[in-house]
Amino acid sequence: MIPGPFELIIILVIVLLLFGGKRLKNIGGDLGNAIKGFKKSMKDSDNQKLDDKEDIIEAKVVDSNKDKK
Repeated sequence: MIPGPFELIIILVIVLLLFGGKRLKNIGGDLGNAIKGFKKSMKDSDNQKLDDKEDIIEAKVVDSNKDKK
């Protein structure tokens, strides 16, 4: 039960009348900035996890070298 193109046009016209063009532009910009921020935080989180794994591996190598001496 997906709306067809005619129904989508009616919905868009109603939304435009309710919010106005300028406000819709601001909402779109804010939504875009929120998505950018979310993607950046996900990328930073992945990089942090990789750094933590590398630190753990490095610590294990150092510990195993101490055991050999």
